[in-house]
Amino acid sequence: MALTRAAVDRAAHHRLDEAWLAAAWSHPSTRVLVVSGGQVLVEETEDGRTELVMVPSFDAPPSENHRYFLGTDADGVSYFALQKDTLPGRMDDAARPAGLREVGGLLSERDAGLMVHAVALENWQRMHRFCSRCGERTVIAAAGHVRRCPACGAEHYPRTDPAVIMLVTDDQDRALLGRQLHWPEGRFSTLAGFVEPGESLEQAVAREVLEESGVRVGEVSYVASQPWPFPSSLMLGFTARATTSQIQVDGEEIHEARWFSRDDLRKGIESGEILPPSGISIAARLIELWYGKPLPAAPRQP
Repeated sequence: MALTRAAVDRAAHHRLDEAWLAAAWSHPSTRVLVVSGGQVLVEETEDGRTELVMVPSFDAPPSENHRYFLGTDADGVSYFALQKDTLPGRMDDAARPAGLREVGGLLSERDAGLMVHAVALENWQRMHRFCSRCGERTVIAAAGHVRRCPACGAEHYPRTDPAVIMLVTDDQDRALLGRQLHWPEGRFSTLAGFVEPGESLEQAVAREVLEESGVRVGEVSYVASQPWPFPSSLMLGFTARATTSQIQVDGEEIHEARWFSRDDLRKGIESGEILPPSGISIAARLIELWYGKPLPAAPRQP
């Protein structure tokens, strides 16, 4: 899965070592990426690859208060992210701004892991500037991975919201896919929802499927997880076996749901009637695992 790839050691043991961080920042091999509003600069290479635009630290725009250490690679290169209000311009016009949904599947393992880490930290930093205990403005610590309250001493850590996402099948080996109200016509995907307090993951799967589709499930099996920093989710992928088949959507989150055979799904995608989920999402991987091979290509738009 595109957003689970990584090739950089996060090296968390360095986050509180200010002397080490200062030395790493000033090293000529260090590379820095700028993140703003969930976007970074990328560029296409002559051989057709998409890469993050990273610069040496001495060429990076000033932003000491929003400098986040991302880790080191096998060659000892250190990586930092800088949070800015806007992305810097490029003299050669070769770079363009892009978000994870657009380029997450195009980047190398190193660049994908760095971008996911940087975007997740930036989202959290922008949204959690005040202490939830006393209301005082907090300060950044641990190289961007902690916020501390100078008034009451509380420490706050990056928020991660667990969400279950599941491919439900019935005794005919059909897959249950749904469409949300705000999605484009024809867009179908797996069901999903956030885990509630005091609830196991398996309980969350069963509850969400029942609430959204009216279908009850029995056996639940874990498949894989994927970070989804839009803004702070961790998607926990499952398969589930339905014990009932009658569909009754909630009409709020899910507007329509259907049982699909593999042939139904193939014909729907090839005709353009069905739009599958994005290739970077765990939803696409869950559907492909059931389908048994990559999903067919959708017809080109005129």
